[in-house]
Amino acid sequence: MAFPDGEDLDYLKRGTPVQREVYHLIQRYALCGLLRAYHPVLVGTVPLEIQIPGSDLDLICEVHDFACFADDLRRHFGHFPEFRLTRRQVLGVERIKANFFCENWPVEVFAQPIPVHRQNGYRHMMVEARLLHLFGEDFKRAVIRLKQCGFKTEPAFAALLGLEGDPYLRMLELADWSDEELAAKFTSRFAGDKVDLSNMEK
Repeated sequence: MAFPDGEDLDYLKRGTPVQREVYHLIQRYALCGLLRAYHPVLVGTVPLEIQIPGSDLDLICEVHDFACFADDLRRHFGHFPEFRLTRRQVLGVERIKANFFCENWPVEVFAQPIPVHRQNGYRHMMVEARLLHLFGEDFKRAVIRLKQCGFKTEPAFAALLGLEGDPYLRMLELADWSDEELAAKFTSRFAGDKVDLSNMEK
């Protein structure tokens, strides 16, 4: 797996055919270049090689002037198919999101007044990358299979790891664990030849 590397997208050039396609799409339409002032980072399934048909390209940004950012989104991407813009507060934190299609890819640009490396989307992606590296191809295929059955990414990981409660919060807790702690806690669940998906599929 080409390991996600923050704002540097060169890892995509060394990745799978889908990752290389996404790299050239991002370059062709300057999806990150036009947002450079907001430190855009590609997160989600494509960097992890677990995308399925319909998966988004998820770009997260750090924004403090929301009116200016909204104007930039409309100017740069408002002409793309199905463009829509939403802005709201969650737990007192302002957030803004733009959705549109770029060629055949749905794109979501999400922003908060928080450095990208501290945002939940980035932290989720990085711990998921570590788990995929630790537990190998069977685990990765199991994540993809659950996503194909309707699971979102974090719930799929949480189900495979046997985590109870809110999967998004539980995965954030794991982001602070070391690789040694993750391996010690979860390796026994994947000791066999295949990951058991019984009773997990929706």
